[in-house]
Amino acid sequence: MRILGIDPGTAIIGYGMIECDHGEIVCGYHHAIYGAIQTDKDQTASARLLVQYGQLTGLIRSAKPDLIVTEKLFFARNVTTAIAVGQSRGIILLTAEQAGAPLFEYTPMQIKQQITGYGKADKKQIREMVKKIMQLDTERTKLDDAWDGLAIAITHCYLAGLAVRPEFIVQNTKH
Repeated sequence: MRILGIDPGTAIIGYGMIECDHGEIVCGYHHAIYGAIQTDKDQTASARLLVQYGQLTGLIRSAKPDLIVTEKLFFARNVTTAIAVGQSRGIILLTAEQAGAPLFEYTPMQIKQQITGYGKADKKQIREMVKKIMQLDTERTKLDDAWDGLAIAITHCYLAGLAVRPEFIVQNTKH
């Protein structure tokens, strides 16, 4: 099963696609597709959304995921940021629907808990654990958004019962 995880953002949308097969995440450098859709900071909000829509549509068309997973919007403090990220999420929801792909959503805390065993993990912890889970010995990107996209996809594998979490994560959850 091909799972595309998408991390919404105003300037950058991170994505990561993994494969789950026979209860395991198919690991390795060549099996993972990850990166980011970046927009120009000088563009208007509507121009950024158009770029995101076009590139995300192309990504979904070429990657052909079986399902799409994204992060639920949760902001306690900054309403302006929440609205802008909400617009980006709208693009994600629209492209998933147009592609006919089932869509699943998880909170940031659920994602952090599944990836690191700790619901308040930071970006570096997420990146390092994703590398360990995916058995990646190199980084094709330094963008946290791309690592978040992979983390979102991995989370669905675990929570949907498509893969079993490695023992090194299960041990972290027993604090």
